[in-house]
Amino acid sequence: MKTIFLGWTAQPFHSYIDALTALGAAVEREDPSRCDALLLPGGGDIHPRRYAQAVDGSKEIDEARDDCEFALFRLFYDTQRPILGICRGMQLLNVALGGTLRQHIENHSQIDGEDRRHFALSDDSRLVSLYGERFPVNSAHHQAVDRPGDGLCVIARAEDGVTEAVRHAEKPILGLQWHPERLRAPAGDGLPVLEDFLKSI
Repeated sequence: MKTIFLGWTAQPFHSYIDALTALGAAVEREDPSRCDALLLPGGGDIHPRRYAQAVDGSKEIDEARDDCEFALFRLFYDTQRPILGICRGMQLLNVALGGTLRQHIENHSQIDGEDRRHFALSDDSRLVSLYGERFPVNSAHHQAVDRPGDGLCVIARAEDGVTEAVRHAEKPILGLQWHPERLRAPAGDGLPVLEDFLKSI
């Protein structure tokens, strides 16, 4: 059984735990040293000073969380253990690798508390094998990757060009801007990409 450390223990993150345990993984929230991989979950914005910008649209900034999750990223990165970033988590791993963010974009945040639905496009062989070249995703963010971090390749974009997924060229690092842990049919299915990540560990 693979054990995943779920970053930032101050929130319950039930949907992530439910999705991972449904796929046969164990979720650890106390000791990252005994975990096979790291999942960086969604949430508020990263302080833009982390990518040498002033606050210009960022909100719900929690620098204690930033400190915690950047340290977790570095721990797993340095020990060559796989990292999956979802929504904020993808943005964090991008910044941790020297990339930048667009601090505010339109038409990707939730509407009345519900995820938006749109399509992503990809020519990445692994994503295409799971979903095809055009597939539905859910959207609940107002920031996006601008300049990709060192080693990161954009592997999926929304139809408006917003980056939807990144993968590291050499290391076991994957970032998803959508929320697979709560994407279910008929709107789409998030479990295949989570299962694929677990199989890669």
